[in-house]
Amino acid sequence: MAEEIKLMKGNEAIAHAAIRYGVDGYFGYPITPQSEIMETLMDEKPWETTGMVVLQAESEVAAINMVYGGAACGKRVMTSSSSPGVSLKQEGISYMAGAELPGLIVNVMRGGPGLGTIQPSQADYFQTVKGGGHGDYRLITLAPASVQEMADHVALGFNLSFKYNNPAMILSDGVIGQMMEKVILPEQQPRKTEKEIRTEQPWATLGKPNSRKPNIITSLELDSSIMEQNNIRFQAKYKAIEENEVLYEELLCDDADYLIVAFGSAARISQKAVDMAREEGIKVGLFRPITLWPFPTKKINAYKDKLKSILTVELNAGQMIEDVKLAVECKIPVEHYGRLGGIVPTPQEVLRELKKLKK
Repeated sequence: MAEEIKLMKGNEAIAHAAIRYGVDGYFGYPITPQSEIMETLMDEKPWETTGMVVLQAESEVAAINMVYGGAACGKRVMTSSSSPGVSLKQEGISYMAGAELPGLIVNVMRGGPGLGTIQPSQADYFQTVKGGGHGDYRLITLAPASVQEMADHVALGFNLSFKYNNPAMILSDGVIGQMMEKVILPEQQPRKTEKEIRTEQPWATLGKPNSRKPNIITSLELDSSIMEQNNIRFQAKYKAIEENEVLYEELLCDDADYLIVAFGSAARISQKAVDMAREEGIKVGLFRPITLWPFPTKKINAYKDKLKSILTVELNAGQMIEDVKLAVECKIPVEHYGRLGGIVPTPQEVLRELKKLKK
């Protein structure tokens, strides 16, 4: 299957990219605004072409535990949901982190708390980046800002997840999930054979040649001294990820007096606001974190002596702003602007807030 360009929703791009990446299994449960992911997979019927399993589980809890089981076998498996559904998956995500299992979770965020609204939001930043489940664990977190990145981040998420034996999340939102854009789909990749899995993931519980004894995958350890050593190993791994896997995008930052920091759909809105500000002679740049964890702390820190102030734009009450403040060590003012409950701000609103920074 050759590379091709198609017009599709962000959610649909996730599904097509999963098939073409050679994913072994998808386990999900419907919830707006991400239901098109599973619907597209059902329409495409990849079990007939690649052998990919697509299953609607009986609940979000069941879905994440199916991912746990598939990941324990060294398979490329994934799930998707939206904010309340991801809340239900948090225990399983923590178990996967504790068992050092790869896997991909997609969250197309909607407004909350509670059942909230089906409209777009970015209020799951704390839940994901700070670790919504229990224990000292980290979740590799990618924030796409286009339909193309929705597709690209499937491969990137799986590659990082398997590189570090750690679950990864694509943290999207209802704007990116529902909007339609042109997307270049990758060529079809084959699924891994059992021999390849045994070679590349010797820990996988596929059973051992000439033996009935499987590898045992678990996050349980009753000996506290051993559990402490496990956690120390985890922290060393997280440090390596922070050193090597930070991704970001900079726009018009070189001569900027003011900086907007935004991710996902908020970054798209902010980019237009930057263009409008530049037309009025206001030197503003846009910094877009692509990895929310690991967060680009060092790169943002480098701006602390060059800028007059920073504005974070988020579709929430102010969550990423905490990491930005830590990054600049409170050396310059950092303000926040956001809309809540599923309301999406306009570039004009962002520009108005930018102008307040000058006063």
